[in-house]
Amino acid sequence: MGESRLILALDVYERERALKIAKETSDYLRAIKVNWPLIIGSGLEIITELKERTGLPIIADLKLADIPNTNRLIAGKVFEAGADYIITHGFVGRDSVRAVMKLGKTIIVVEMSHPGAKEFIQPVVDKLIELANELEPFGVIAPATRPERVRYIRSKLGPGIKVITPGVGAQGGSAREALNAGADYIIVGRAIYGSENPREAAKKIYEEIRGLREWS
Repeated sequence: MGESRLILALDVYERERALKIAKETSDYLRAIKVNWPLIIGSGLEIITELKERTGLPIIADLKLADIPNTNRLIAGKVFEAGADYIITHGFVGRDSVRAVMKLGKTIIVVEMSHPGAKEFIQPVVDKLIELANELEPFGVIAPATRPERVRYIRSKLGPGIKVITPGVGAQGGSAREALNAGADYIIVGRAIYGSENPREAAKKIYEEIRGLREWS
């Protein structure tokens, strides 16, 4: 990923709305993240269309968490549609994660941004970090809502693994705090796509975080 450190979480259902927002904000984005709402509402081909309209990398946030064969079957179709990265859960084990990594660039969930993540995911975060260090995916997901956790996760990760942080904006996370804690990229959704002027909202965040921390 390149200059911008802002990833748009395009969590809407409607194809035309998604394409319009993506085009309006693309100058300030590094990538676009699509989740189940958009894929269910607009079909898998929305990944292809977004790439064609914006020229940006597409992250498919499927949080895959199944047996290796099922993960492989899903990931194969999603990469075929043009996704550049797929997000997968690590708690299902190395074999399931490897099934995705064999097909393309993978991002592993280490800790999620919602309060419930403290119940079951956070207690095993060290094992998930060990998994990431062993498999060396493109990156991991860590919570911008808890910058102290971003700092901890970054301190344990290998240097070549990127830290990508959701939870900025509507969930209460601070872009500045997440980046200063060690994140490489921030994910913002509702604060941009729910704005009256998504382009200006994206520009404001882009300008706020530009040059905060040296990174590679």
